[in-house]
Amino acid sequence: MGDPKRPKNTFKKPRRPWSADQLTQELQTVGTYGLRNKRELWKAQTELSRIRKQARALLALPHEVRHGKETELLKSLNRQGLVSDGATLDDVLNLKIEDLLERRLQSVIMRKGFVKTPHQARQAVVHGHIMINDRIVNIPSYIVRREEESGVAARSDSPYARMPPPQESAETSESTEEHKEEAAAQ
Repeated sequence: MGDPKRPKNTFKKPRRPWSADQLTQELQTVGTYGLRNKRELWKAQTELSRIRKQARALLALPHEVRHGKETELLKSLNRQGLVSDGATLDDVLNLKIEDLLERRLQSVIMRKGFVKTPHQARQAVVHGHIMINDRIVNIPSYIVRREEESGVAARSDSPYARMPPPQESAETSESTEEHKEEAAAQ
């Protein structure tokens, strides 16, 4: 049965953890999405592999048996915002880790413009400044469902509620793109 003090891992480590290409890609992803450590990335990768495994198993079934389970899986992923309404199992197999990481609360509030960086987004969530439908959520890895996305807001007594969302001008976005290109060239 296992020791209750030591729960089962929710992630799988990479097979070759010291591969140079993999290390740079992981570091880039962790920095882009403001993840605390690589364990959070590995959890998302494991969840994505679980979803893909379900899709592959459904493709192996006969069409008559597969139809009901396929629609159930696609509805679930559509509610989470991972696939569109008219998606197929091929779209599920084409999901990337970035698609899953974009649905995290931390990424959603950054995309909505409450904060400027992913690290600020994480801090705002952990400190309880963010609400979803009048409920404080302090878990940065919370997967925001499609219907909950419109309900994401800052608490009324939060400093983020008093700040107007930042507005990007054309000059700012151009200089940001140039800065990114310079950083990539280095």
